[in-house]
Amino acid sequence: MRSQTDGAGGLKHLISLDGLTRESITSILDRAESYRRFPGQPAYEGRELAAVTLANLFFEPSTRTRASFDLASRRLGAHVLNLEMQSSSRVKGETMLDTIYTLEAMNTDIFVIRDSEAGTPEFLIDHVAPHVSVISAGEAHVSHPTQGLLDVLTIRAHRRRFAGLKVAIVGDIKHSRVARSTARALRTLGTSDVRLVAPESLLPAEDEFQGALRFTRIEDGIDGADVVMMLRIQKERMAQAASLDDAAYFRTFGLDARRLKLAQPDVLVMHPGPMNRGVEISSDVADGPHSVIREQVNNGVAVRMAVLAAIAATLTRHRRPL
Repeated sequence: MRSQTDGAGGLKHLISLDGLTRESITSILDRAESYRRFPGQPAYEGRELAAVTLANLFFEPSTRTRASFDLASRRLGAHVLNLEMQSSSRVKGETMLDTIYTLEAMNTDIFVIRDSEAGTPEFLIDHVAPHVSVISAGEAHVSHPTQGLLDVLTIRAHRRRFAGLKVAIVGDIKHSRVARSTARALRTLGTSDVRLVAPESLLPAEDEFQGALRFTRIEDGIDGADVVMMLRIQKERMAQAASLDDAAYFRTFGLDARRLKLAQPDVLVMHPGPMNRGVEISSDVADGPHSVIREQVNNGVAVRMAVLAAIAATLTRHRRPL
């Protein structure tokens, strides 16, 4: 993993939560709390990214992540370019690097990228100009760092601690970049009881998620849990997608009100979205009193603002004088 900080310790890139210290993650969460605005409140308006140009390069579908990066950067005063695969010259055969170099020549300072190919964000860090930053908005099945941060911000807002919590991550963990990043953030912040709950075929390799407990029955995995995070089945990443039976999956691994009673009475129910209601989660749970799913979405804007502000502060030290 390439260094994500500059020589002075400032955040230069964010492509993974691996290597980030508890102090650095906490600093981002603290900053994000200052940016949080709830529905009905006036949106934050700042100038932390004044004169910064940011390009959102989403080569996989996205609603929440792309919209929140767009809003986050605009609320901090950035110039924003949104580019999708179907509207870029990559469909004409242009390489990823040529796309990056073209946008660099237009004075783009920050690239936010989502791509289905593992290794793309790190590859770009090796090739962008020294004054340019790269942020991963989701890398294949490997990582989704800002999602991991918004998840732990949501938990912190309700629990104010991480040590001693029991957190169950349920569903297609094998193909989930969210599970990898959120589990990493939890472990870094002191949560030792992280539970991976999935059918055997959807559990990751044994050498991944070191220290996590593994369960193949949802009833066992969520028993006594303080937090239950549900994941959708990522059929786009698996060869056996056509053979999966949604109704059968819900009967054995779906979270409904009956199963939720096995968790703590004040359990938090989370989901990174998009949700498949009636497959991994029932509507009465997704919309029920334990759900903080919409709060996760709200926190996503604040977390991405915090990351962008931290990176912009680092960029300022590396800018060429006029």
